[in-house]
Amino acid sequence: MKRRETFATSGPRIKVRFFGGVDLPANPADPVTLLQQGYELCAPMGGYLGPTGAAPTFTVYAMKDPDGTNLDRVQIIKGWVDSDGKLNEKIMDVAWSGDRQPGSDGKVPAVGSTIDLKTAKFSNTIGAATLTGSWTDEQFDPAQHAFYYARAPEIPTPRWSTCDAVRHNLPLLDDVPATIQERAWTSPVWYTP
Repeated sequence: MKRRETFATSGPRIKVRFFGGVDLPANPADPVTLLQQGYELCAPMGGYLGPTGAAPTFTVYAMKDPDGTNLDRVQIIKGWVDSDGKLNEKIMDVAWSGDRQPGSDGKVPAVGSTIDLKTAKFSNTIGAATLTGSWTDEQFDPAQHAFYYARAPEIPTPRWSTCDAVRHNLPLLDDVPATIQERAWTSPVWYTP
């Protein structure tokens, strides 16, 4: 906690690790290598990247809750304030389950759903137990403050209100989504010029 190397989840015990730096090789072969390279060469989540003229690379590892559902994807989010004082955000899909491919807009399509809304049950047959990915900020501006963090959503599951409606033989609520994608978020890596 003192180093701010923390992460949060919406409930499940998903584990995530996130590193960023100029000398970080992309896509390490395994989680042990990712951790070794991250601590030797980079800033961990919650840390700071100092001034650099080169574009940083960010690596993330996510592991599903041992008793939970599989992961859909891993994303890295970049945030910055532009010259007009407006907060901007860019979301990159860096690893995902299955054989999905990014569309022309660069976005990976939805993982799908195995939920039966009549019974509020689902199968854990899509998604992945672990995901590892990396991304290099090719639009990096060394003169601009920025922050980067990762998130790892699970596959869709029934929302508690859906489970209650099924249990009590009530209709689903029209103004509340029937499903949810629980997730984990890392603390950011901050870049300061």
